[in-house]
Amino acid sequence: MTNKKEAILALEDGAVFRGFSFGAEGEAYGEVVFNTSMTGYQEILTDPSYKGQMVCMTYPLIGNYGVNPEDVESTQPFVEAFIVKESSRVYSNWRANEDLGSYLKRHRIVGIEGVDTRALTRHLREEGAKKAVISTADLDPKSLVKKAKDSPGLEGRDLIQEVTCKKPYAWNQEGKYRVVAIDSGIKRSILKNLAACGCRVEVAPAAAAKEEILSFKPHGLFLSNGPGDPEALPYIVNTVRGLLGELPIFGICLGHQILGMAFGGKTFKMKFGHHGGNQPVIDLRSGRVDITAQNHSFAVDMDSITDKDVELTHVNLNDKTCEGMEHKKLPVFSVQYHPEASPGPHDAKHLFGRFAEVMEKHAKAHGH
Repeated sequence: MTNKKEAILALEDGAVFRGFSFGAEGEAYGEVVFNTSMTGYQEILTDPSYKGQMVCMTYPLIGNYGVNPEDVESTQPFVEAFIVKESSRVYSNWRANEDLGSYLKRHRIVGIEGVDTRALTRHLREEGAKKAVISTADLDPKSLVKKAKDSPGLEGRDLIQEVTCKKPYAWNQEGKYRVVAIDSGIKRSILKNLAACGCRVEVAPAAAAKEEILSFKPHGLFLSNGPGDPEALPYIVNTVRGLLGELPIFGICLGHQILGMAFGGKTFKMKFGHHGGNQPVIDLRSGRVDITAQNHSFAVDMDSITDKDVELTHVNLNDKTCEGMEHKKLPVFSVQYHPEASPGPHDAKHLFGRFAEVMEKHAKAHGH
């Protein structure tokens, strides 16, 4: 590796990790989190929820099946930087048309390899997610630690405006149920799953007003995943609060957090969040445990919710955080995890079908 360009990862708390550049050269800032998925690096890179974050993969060899145009979750990678133990120069997959390093360079994403990702992950588990900088230009650890400290964190930042669509668009033109999907950084796998369960999906920008949403005459409203701090999004929360009781609502990830706030609750920043494809979640009503894909740094504080008709439905078995809720009187439910599972297990895909059932029941009750 001695012929490669040196790169340094420096954390705000003074921890420094040395490695080598394998993506774009330059400097990148963001909060470092670790992801425990063994595959799916392309879906992770292009998940808009990672805006503002650098991702460290815990699996030691990344890139061995290359990159292809079909598996992307959005128009481009949104991670601020990518951290791996070893990047594979050789890829073997009949669908691949590019190696990972070239893909990162093309999209100007800084990548660092040769890092002791096990040590970094243990550090983040013990100390929590940290602001950081990766540089191939400045190799002075003291300078980089100061830059990391001075960089903006996630808390209080509205990153939605950097990932949402600029105007409404139709994802698919056929389906029994008209659904408006609020795009706070929506993944294509979610749109595909909505279409597969009979939804005709109109995607709307995150700042869409209540009147604009209702102008589509939807059978249901979907609230998408997205990056950053939900407490920085009062405009979406207020819009959703105004739509409670008007139509069925299904929220995933950030959409779940927004619903929690619309019901009068608060969210809190987690120590290192959940990022990966192996999180066990129990459905408190059935006792069923799903192994789920997750990507979030904030969680809903169920005790803070003022609407007493909101019921906790799902709990994370690792740390007992809220993973799902439902309103006892309104056709509204949400989950913190990702039932579309890209990458990850498909245990929870049935939730899209459940959304269709809720819309069907609501439509019949209201003569739609």
